[in-house]
Amino acid sequence: MSRTEEIRHALEAAFAPTELEVVDESERHRGHAGYQEGGESHFRVTIRAPAFAGQSRLARHRAVHAALGADLVGRIHALALDIDA
Repeated sequence: MSRTEEIRHALEAAFAPTELEVVDESERHRGHAGYQEGGESHFRVTIRAPAFAGQSRLARHRAVHAALGADLVGRIHALALDIDA
């Protein structure tokens, strides 16, 4: 399973989002720190889920990182998050 799929599955299971987009932006970072041949190092995630209602921006980011888990987060160089309820 690709990292993109891992991210998608973990977030779907944890938050039942109404909107979820996971974009591998690795090619845009070719030659920069953390770039890995073959991609899957830099991601942009847009997620909308009722579970985030009433949470601060920091709490939402922490919840996403917890849902992904330390192992998966450790294999990602950059993760840009756009999170809302």
